Amino acid sequence: VQLQASGGGLVQPGGSLRLSCEASGLTLGVYAVAWFRQAPGKEREGVSAISDVDGSTYYADSVKGRFTISRDNARNTVYLQMNRLKPEDTGVYYCKKFNPDYWGQGTLVTVSS
Repeated sequence: VQLQASGGGLVQPGGSLRLSCEASGLTLGVYAVAWFRQAPGKEREGVSAISDVDGSTYYADSVKGRFTISRDNARNTVYLQMNRLKPEDTGVYYCKKFNPDYWGQGTLVTVSS
């Protein structure tokens, strides 16, 4: 089982990035999946999640209206589209599947001018 997160990078404030969480060794579409992030010196926090049952989504207040989570079951991938990025969005972003829980490795997002 592997969750491969990718798509991070350096972007200017106001820019966009799309993160991908691609699974191998399991069918990601039958699990709820979430994105977390950890800023330097801070605890890991939940950013967004998507249900496996009805596709319902959750967003932290800090990203609501700017981030969109989605899944492509044909590609066995969950995405996080991040728009209007702010410096405070900087951190390592991790994807996680639930029940049983499994973390992917992180991808670094840096928002800076």
